[in-house]
Parts: sequence; C-alpha cells; structure tokens
Amino acid sequence: MIFAIEVPAEANPLTTENLHRVLTSASSTDQQQLKTSAQQLQNWEKQSGYYSALQSAFIDLSLPTEVRYLAIITLRSGIDKYWRKSAANAISAGEKALIRSRCLGFNEPVPRLALQNALVVSKIIRIDYPHEWPDVIQSIITALRSASTKSGSSLQLSRGLLILLHAVKGLITGRLVRTRTILQDVARMTLEPLGTIYIDKVNFWRTLGSGGNDESGALDSIEQSLLALRILRRLIVAGYDYPNRHVEVLGFWRIIGGQIGQMLTLVLQESSFINLGGKQFIEKHIIQMAKFHLNMVQSHPAGFSLLPDSTSLAHSYWKAITLFGETFGSQTVTASPKIGDHGDIDDEEMPVLEKVSLKGLLMLRACVKMAFNPAPTLRYQHKEDKEERKQSIELLKDTLLTENLVREVMETLVTRFFVFRARDLRDWEEEPEEWERREEGEGDVWEFSVRSCSEKLFLDLVIHYKHLLVQPLLDVFYKVATVHNTDILLKDSIYAAIGLAAPVLERELDFGTFLTSTLVHEVQIQQPGYNILRRRIAITLGQWLPVKEGLDRPLVYQIFQHLLNKDDRFNDQVVRVTAGRQLKNVIDPFEFLAEPFMPYAPIILSSLMQLIEEAELWETKMALLNTISAIIEKMDHCISPLADQIVSLLHPLWAQAGDVYLIKQTILGILSGLVTSMKHESQRYHTMIIPLIESSVDPSSEIRVYLIEEAMDLWSAILIQTPSPPSQEIISLTRHLIPMYESASEILRKAFEITELYIQLVPRYFFTEAPVLLRPLASLLATTKREAAGLITDLVELLIRTADHLEGSQGVANLTAHLMSSEFLSILLIGLRNAYEAHQTTGPNRPSTSIDGLIETDYLSVLARLALASPSLFLSALTATIPSESIETTVSWLLTEWLSHLDNVCNPEKRKLFCLALTALLETNQPWILDRLQELMTLWTDLVVELVDEENRGADCLVWWNVDNLKPEGQETPADERRRNLTFADPIHKLDLKGFVRDMLKATVEACGGRETFERMWLVNVDAEVVRAFGALGVV
Repeated sequence: MIFAIEVPAEANPLTTENLHRVLTSASSTDQQQLKTSAQQLQNWEKQSGYYSALQSAFIDLSLPTEVRYLAIITLRSGIDKYWRKSAANAISAGEKALIRSRCLGFNEPVPRLALQNALVVSKIIRIDYPHEWPDVIQSIITALRSASTKSGSSLQLSRGLLILLHAVKGLITGRLVRTRTILQDVARMTLEPLGTIYIDKVNFWRTLGSGGNDESGALDSIEQSLLALRILRRLIVAGYDYPNRHVEVLGFWRIIGGQIGQMLTLVLQESSFINLGGKQFIEKHIIQMAKFHLNMVQSHPAGFSLLPDSTSLAHSYWKAITLFGETFGSQTVTASPKIGDHGDIDDEEMPVLEKVSLKGLLMLRACVKMAFNPAPTLRYQHKEDKEERKQSIELLKDTLLTENLVREVMETLVTRFFVFRARDLRDWEEEPEEWERREEGEGDVWEFSVRSCSEKLFLDLVIHYKHLLVQPLLDVFYKVATVHNTDILLKDSIYAAIGLAAPVLERELDFGTFLTSTLVHEVQIQQPGYNILRRRIAITLGQWLPVKEGLDRPLVYQIFQHLLNKDDRFNDQVVRVTAGRQLKNVIDPFEFLAEPFMPYAPIILSSLMQLIEEAELWETKMALLNTISAIIEKMDHCISPLADQIVSLLHPLWAQAGDVYLIKQTILGILSGLVTSMKHESQRYHTMIIPLIESSVDPSSEIRVYLIEEAMDLWSAILIQTPSPPSQEIISLTRHLIPMYESASEILRKAFEITELYIQLVPRYFFTEAPVLLRPLASLLATTKREAAGLITDLVELLIRTADHLEGSQGVANLTAHLMSSEFLSILLIGLRNAYEAHQTTGPNRPSTSIDGLIETDYLSVLARLALASPSLFLSALTATIPSESIETTVSWLLTEWLSHLDNVCNPEKRKLFCLALTALLETNQPWILDRLQELMTLWTDLVVELVDEENRGADCLVWWNVDNLKPEGQETPADERRRNLTFADPIHKLDLKGFVRDMLKATVEACGGRETFERMWLVNVDAEVVRAFGALGVV
C-alpha cells in the first residue's frame, strides 16, 4: 500500500515533477486533493517561470489529456491576471517571450485543447499586437499558406484557422480607435489568403460530393471552409468602414451571394452529398452566409445597398421566406398528435430554412429602417459619404421596397407568419403557462422568433406605407371579422394585425362598432378553438384601449370579467393569464375612471388573485401582481372596500415567495399603493405591514439589500397617512433609522425624508432623542457631499423650530447644548471660518475653503434659526464652541462672512431668514452689531423692496396673512396638514419684515438712551445716501 504524505502548499518548490504531480491531483475527483492542489497552484502564481512551466506541461503530449487541459486553462486564467505590464506581479518580459514563441502550435491533435490554446493566443494578441509581437499575424498567414497546399497538413490548416478566428474575435472586442485601426490592417493582410483557402476548400468538397469517395477529406475541407468563412465574415464587417469601396470585398460578396442559394438547394433537396455526413456543416455554411448578409445591412446599411446585386439578394431571401411560409402555419385549431405535421418538427433545433427566413426578415426590417429612419452617426461625413447615404436610400425605395413587394410582404406576414404553428398549439396544451410567458417575452426576443420578427416588420411597413397598406388591410378585415366566419386561425392573424396597427388605424377603423357588433359576441362562443380567439381579443383590447378614446369601457370590463372566469371551460389558463396581463393596458390610460369600473372590480380582483395562486411561474405571478397594482393606483380611495380581499392574498404570497425578491418588491409596492389610496383607513393593516417593513430594513436581515428601497417607500407612505398620535409600533421603527445614515445616497435621502416625517409626527419624542440623532448627523456633515449637507441642515432647522414651538427658549437652550456636545455646531463654525479666511485673501496661494456657496448657505441657515429663536443663547453657544477667542472676535469674522455671503443667496426665503436673524442681534445692543448699521440698512432697504407685494398694499409677500384661505379644497394627508401648520408658524411666513425691523430699531434706539444719542453715536457712521434710501421706505 502506498501512502500519500500531504505537504503544506508553500513547502513545494516549483519544479517540473511537482507541477505535473499537482496538476494530476487537481484533475482527480477527490475533494481533499482538489483543495490542496488548487491552493498549491495559487501559491505558485507569483513565482517566476510558473506560466511558462504550465505551457511546457501543455505541449508535452506524453501527459494525460486532463492534465494538459488543466495546464492550458490555468495559463489562460493567468494571462488575464498577470500579462499586462501594469498588473501587480506581472509576468516578466523574458517569460512572455518564451510563451509567445511556443504558443503558435498547429499540430495539437485534441480539438478541445486546440481551442483553449487558440484562446490563449487570442488574449496575447489582444494585448501585445503589434508592438510586442509584430509578426504574429504574418506568421499565422505563412503557416496557413503552407498548410493549404496539396502537400500541406490538413491538421495544421484547421488549427491555424482556429487560432486566427479567435485572434480576430479578440481584436473585434476592442473599442479604442487604435484597436480598430489594427483590425483594419489585419483585415487587409488576411482577406486574400483566407478567401483563396475558402474558395479552394469549397470547390474541393463539392467536387468530392458530386462523384468522389474521399469522405474524410471532404469533411475536413468542409470544416476548414467553415472556419475560413467565419473569419471572413467578421473581418469584412468589422475591418472595413466602407466595404462597398474595396474591390476584394466586392469579389467575395459576389461569391457568397451565389453560393448561399446553391447550398440551400443542396440541403433542401437532400443531395447525394448528404451521405457523406456533411449536412450539418453545409447548414452551418448557410447560416454563416446569412449572418454575413445581415451583419452587413445592420453595420453598414448605406454600403449594403451599394454592393453588387444587394437588392437581388434581398429578393432571394424573400423567396426563401415565402417558401418557408408555405409550411409555417397550422391547418387546424387543435394540437396535432403527430410530430412533424404541417411543417412542425419534434426537434427543438430550428430548421435551416427557418433560420435563413428569420435572418431575411431581420434584413428586410433593417432595410426599412435605413430607408426611413437611418441611424445618425457621430463620424464626420464627407461629401462622398453623404452622397452614398442618399443614393442608398433612393436605391432601397426604388428597387427593393416597391409597392408590389410591400403589399406582398404584408399579405404573407399576416396570412402565413401570424398563424400559429402546430408546435405552438401543442405547447399551449402541454405547457400553457410557459408558452404564454414565452409569447409575452419582452426585450429583444423578437430577433429570435419568426412570428415576433414578422410582427415588428409588419408594424414598420404599416407606419411607413400607411397610404398603401391600410385600405387592403381593412378590406381583408371587413371580410373576415364577422361572427359567422369560423376560420379561427385566419381570424386570429387578422386581429393580430389590427391590434398591432392600432396607432395607425385609430382614425380609419370604427373599433367601437367592431367591439359591440363582433367581439362581444365572439368572446362568448362555446366551440372548440375559440380559446385562441379569446386570447387574441384580450390582446387586441389591450392594444386599442390606450389609443382609442370614447370606447364603451364598461363593456370592455365586462369582457375581461368573462375572460377571467375559470368556470368557463374555454377560458383555459393561457386565456386567463393573457387577460390578466392585458387588463393593465386597459386600466393604465389617463381617461380611466374608477366609478364605471367599480361594479366589475370585486369579481375581477377575485379572479386575478385566484389566478395568482394557480400560477406556478413567478414571472406570471409578477405580471398579474402588476395588474393589481395598476388597479389600486387608478382606483385611488375607491379601492377601500376591496382592500381586505387584496391583503388576504399578499400575506401568504409573501411567505411563499421565499428568495424570489422581485415578488416581495412588488408586494411592498402594492401595499404602498393601498396605503396611499386608503389614507387613514389603511391603519387597520399596520399590524401586518410593520413587521414586513421591519424585516426588510433590519441591518441584520439578509433580505435588506433587495427590499430596502421598496420597504422605505412603504414606510414613508404609512407615516404620510398616519394621524397624530401614532401607535407605539410605528414609533418603534425609528430604531432602524440611524443605521440607514450609513447607506448609499438614495437610501440616505429616503432616510432623511422619513426622519423629517417622524419629527413632524412625534416632535416631542425626537426632541427628547435629539442627542442620539445629532451625533450621526454631525459625523455625516463632516464627510458628506453637497446634496446630503442640505438635507442634514434642513433636519436641524426643523429640530430648532420644534424645540422653540414645544418649550420656547428653554427648549432651544437644551437643543443648543446637544448641538455643542455632538460637535455639530463646531463643524458649522469651522467650515464658516475656513470660508471666511479663503474669502479674505487672493492669489494662487490663497487657502481653499472646505465648503462651497450652497453649503455655506445651509450652514448659516442653522445659525440664523438659533439667532432668531434666542440671540443670547446664540452668543453663549458661540462662546462655548470657540473658547480660544473672545466673542467680539468670533462675531466680527462671522458677521463679515455672513453679510458678504448674502449677495450670493438667491432664495428670497433664505434672504429673509438671514435678515431676521441679523436684525434680531440688535437686541444685544452690542457695538459689534451697531457698527454694522450701514450694512444692515442696505440689507433692509434691498429686501423690503424685494418683498413688496404691490397687489396687497405693499405688504410682505412672504407673509401669509389669511391662513384659512390657503388651506387646500380637497382632502389632504395628515402629513400635509402637519407640514402646512408648521410652515404657517415659520417666522419667515409669520413676521412682517418691515414691522420686525421697525420694532427692533425702536427697541435699540431706546436702549441707546434715545434718538439723539443713537444718531450721535451710531447713525452718524452711516452714509447719508443709505440713510435716505432706508428712510424713504417709511419703516421709521
């Protein structure tokens, strides 16, 4: 028995034997060996020679394949981490040179190892070409030329093409101008030899297929021509800015244009060549050619139409589409039990003709876009470019998008590709919910489905060729859209067209009559196959209601109520889920009124909730919940009678959702809508809602990161609708507020909003808890950005006003003490002192200020609130906060900065607040304020004139004289009422500036010993013009 002695990872030196042994262990299935080996490989990462040793292991053919595979993928990972010069512990230049010299291996016999090596080469070329490895592309080309001769190695040719393919892929991912220039150079170097290889190999395997018997040689040639084609497609599309101007591109374009039809015929007719086993490779050739044509029209739309025979090529694609359309749709409304009927196949793989048809439809759509909505370009357009663009548009409209072709395309799309396939009908029955979700797919799924792409192309044509297509479409519609017509599949396709074209047909089709005369009857027909039509009717109504005004909405609601009825056997799950989805589009329009919907709401909501419980896919549940959310939002307060019904579903659904956080987000959103709509009536749900909020915002909760935004919205909605006093449960949530102050900006903003709502809701509680609140606010103020600074100072202003309102000067004194103990006041004064010193000096060496103008305004606003509430407390706070200097010194620089900053304050409310606060300081009767009399008089003059309300006999326009007239007419939320009362009590809106200045001046004159003494000691220092201007106001 052999015992393996496990050595600590760091004890193993990097040797060839040790590396092979560790790689072998890392390839085993034993978890302990895997763990130890992975740690050892990680320890070697930073050792010199490690990655070249890995390459040596890879090229050692005597080692097991799994060991070599692990060596090459580890090397590939290391290149990502350490190849660039700027990387920490970067691979040395010498080791890089060694790796580069050995990685162009063209004889690797194992395909998956060859692929990994090609990826390694691609990553190195992406970084090192052309500066560190200038000859790599030429070396690959030379090897390809040598291997493509009659005496050359087929294996070397395949491996060389594989390396070049991934090298080109790597260069294409670059977005810098330098990388694009390199790619263009590579394209010019490689196009000719690659084109030669491609043509030779295609001719070779086609010759063998027509009469030879060298099957292996043919299959190798097919694989090689496919690799060459894949490279050529990428090089031409990405390596040329104007491919239509290059002769070599034009030649290759002609060759590909002729070959795709020949190969497609070869596959469809199942030629004798198929016996060689090359059908899949030939189909891949066809798909690559179709991708090439599609990439060209999408990346170079102007150049595409100027390439030779491009319009003929587009017509050829249309012929293929038409051929495919003949077998696309089902001939019966029942799912065929036989796989393969009506063009259907059992295999999920899309047949080659369908793939080509899909690419053709995408090409036609790109051509329509180029003709009518050409994409703007940021690149400078020369005169030649503009002419080509103009010529291309004219060519597309005149030779491709002719009236006959447009009519034919529309007719084919509607009658062939809008029709369900047998596979669709079978999936409808076997996997109804999954099929419905797939059909309702959003985003770019239309690029991968023939029917969805057909719908997009149809809509483009109807929009741009309205004059040509609307009348023929309506003619067919009027013939088909009768109750007596029982061709369900044709009706479904025509109704689909009418629904898609709703924005275009809105004025052309009397949809109201169609609704009352046809749809309302068809939706009630109890015959096999009419479930298909019921689904389509729901979709059509969802498409028309948002664009057509004046429809009989109660009738529409009645139809949806009927479609959601589970007891009707023709309302299968697909019909009901589709109706549930589309109801949101019916509810969303602006003209929706709650009253007409009310009679149907209980049954519809009950059906929706029953359907949510029935659904298995969370995507389906989400869609139906979004419909319920829209109903709640639109019905507003009318939802109250139905709220119990909705809430009864949400609580168990929350428990079922588990880790499906999107569902929980939606539930929280629905609850927010319910609370907002129901207003104070929503309080009966607090016992259920508050635990959900608590679990979603708790810092220790795992779900917090997913649900905190929605939970905070719900939290805010509850506070807005809760009257005073709140329950203890609501107050208990406040313990989660402080941790949120450490969150990201949006969460922080919402946390401040909730804090403000709480201060207004329970002011005494927050006044008591001010020390706990101010400490984190002070910490944030010292480190935060501009946006948050304003929110923080707004909260502190609110606290000061609350303290003054609750307990007067004593309350302000207590709060001021908390502002000092938390260092909040100190932070304000330090910032203002920095601003003062910066503004007193000039030149390049002037000190920089830590706060900008807006933040300075916020800082001064807090001081203004304190000074206005109690000047004496304000001065005491300044003295206690800056004990190192006299109060005269502190007030001197503060007033200088404050008064000079007033010129930068644009908000009239802030200007008045500052003016009131500075005027209140006259109460101290100190020389440092009386010496500023000239600046104060200038401020009073400017601001009184600014705030004059000419329509109200010159009164202060910021004072709300008749508060009762300012109350809103409708019902307001409790939070709005609290905010309004608080605003009405604000000195800014309560104190008349002119009267306040008059009273303060009168008190100051009396304190100075009378008018004569006041004029002799203080007024004499004011310029006569300033006194005259102030006197003209009639203040005194």
